Amino acid sequence: MKKIVQILSMLLIALTVMVSCKKDTDPADRDFFVGTYNGTVSYRNGETTINSSDGKVTVSKVGETYNFYFGNSIPDITGVKFEKTGDNSYVSIGSGLTGISIDASNLKILVSKDGQTWTANCTR
Repeated sequence: MKKIVQILSMLLIALTVMVSCKKDTDPADRDFFVGTYNGTVSYRNGETTINSSDGKVTVSKVGETYNFYFGNSIPDITGVKFEKTGDNSYVSIGSGLTGISIDASNLKILVSKDGQTWTANCTR
C-alpha cells in the first residue's frame, strides 16, 4: 500500500511540474499590439478632410486580422493582415491596405484606398 501511495505521489508531482512549465511565447503572439495609440491622425475623402493632433487609434484583433478604430469621426480600417519584419515589428500586407507599421510603442499609417487616405503617427 505504501508503494502505491508513493508512486501516485510521484506521478502527481511530475504532472504538476509538466503543467506549470510553459513554453516561452513571443509577446506579439499574445496580441501585444492591441490597445490604444495616441498622436496625430488625419483622413481625406475628396473634399472632406479631418486632422487631429490629439487623435487616437484603438487596435483590436479578430482571428488573424486587425482592426483600427479612429476617433474624430474618421472611418475605421478593418480586416488588416500583418507580416513580421524584425523583432516584434509588423507591416500590413494585402491589396489596398499596405502602409501600416506597428510595434509595441509606435503606430504609423499611410493608407490610400478607394479615394480615401488615412494617416497616423501615434505612440502609446
